Amino acid sequence: MGVREVIEIDEKLCDGCGDCVTACAEGAIAIIDGKARLISDVYCDGLGACLGHCPQGALKVIHREAEEFDEQAVEDRLAQLREKNGNVPAPPLLSVVSPQPMMAGGGCPGSRAQMHQPVAPDPSAACEGPSSQLRHWPVQLHLVPPTAPFFQNQDVLLAADCVAFAVGDFHQRFLAGSSLAIACPKLDSNQEIYLQKLVAMIDEAEIRSLKVMIMEVPCCGGLVRLAEEALRRAKRDLPVECLVVGTQGHILGEYQIAG
Repeated sequence: MGVREVIEIDEKLCDGCGDCVTACAEGAIAIIDGKARLISDVYCDGLGACLGHCPQGALKVIHREAEEFDEQAVEDRLAQLREKNGNVPAPPLLSVVSPQPMMAGGGCPGSRAQMHQPVAPDPSAACEGPSSQLRHWPVQLHLVPPTAPFFQNQDVLLAADCVAFAVGDFHQRFLAGSSLAIACPKLDSNQEIYLQKLVAMIDEAEIRSLKVMIMEVPCCGGLVRLAEEALRRAKRDLPVECLVVGTQGHILGEYQIAG
């Protein structure tokens, strides 16, 4: 039994709402005696897709000794849940065919961690646009494992959700060579989880630098404040810069906020 990432549930914070149960595609969580419980380590892939669904912030990903994630055991459990619920489908464990190498783990394909190389331009594909510079999946801050290999000793770009839609050459100009996390400081809930993940990136993944890209609208400043607070909580220091993007995609300003 090795050390890996698994979900931990704070029973003092949990109010038994059950949102995490429906959010877990592997059926790893159940409500027992009015509290959410992790049924077995073998059902938990440790990616934390359920974190953003807890209104009380009672869930977090920790490193500890745990049995390995077992995809066959998950399929068996989901089949049991379907039978128990009168063949009402339980959250499905989908299988997808991917040309990209997968990291160890499993679970919901939408949050399963993947690493891949940016696609090189193909001169013969004249009708295709610029190639993607995305090096990993997932990218949403609630879903990314903060100590994943694609963050280890890397330059990280933390971008507001709208930035990539506003900046026409976002991939080639800003994303190339960096690992990505995206978030919306206005609409995303449970942002304490964001702080914990950013601190883990700084202290445990030992990222080299952090670049924060936000839109010019006032609410986007919350992402910068999250980065500043993460730096205050972290043990390490590192260079952090902020770029402000106009609603028409122009870079309006660039400044250093730490380091």
